[in-house]
Amino acid sequence: MRYLHTMVRISDVDASLKFYCDLLGLKERRRSDRPEHGYMLIFVSADATPDAEIELTYNYDVETYDGGRNFGHLAFRVDHIYESCQRLMDGGVTINRPPRDGRMAFVRSPDGISIELLQEGESLAPAEPWASMENTGSW
Repeated sequence: MRYLHTMVRISDVDASLKFYCDLLGLKERRRSDRPEHGYMLIFVSADATPDAEIELTYNYDVETYDGGRNFGHLAFRVDHIYESCQRLMDGGVTINRPPRDGRMAFVRSPDGISIELLQEGESLAPAEPWASMENTGSW
């Protein structure tokens, strides 16, 4: 058996690619646009783990996706958590759980998918503005 991917439904292709690729740093690996069947699939993954893909599924019939905590979250290890969070915040993403401990943060995708960011190696020393930043919303 081999793990293939996790599927996440998206409601806006451009907003999702900006979040997952431009801000989070994943790469688009391939795309299958099947308007005759009502959907588009976009596969993204991190350079370090190209086989661990996320399938972003866009359905042409507009649908509202209600997030549930039963899904949990996607987790990514990052080289520098403060720089990653700053890049996301500069791109308009709310840092729901700031990396006060220099190790872990949570954000949400445009469709409300919870994303956990974990510092590679040892935790970074606490630093501002992160150390005193309050939680926002839920993750």
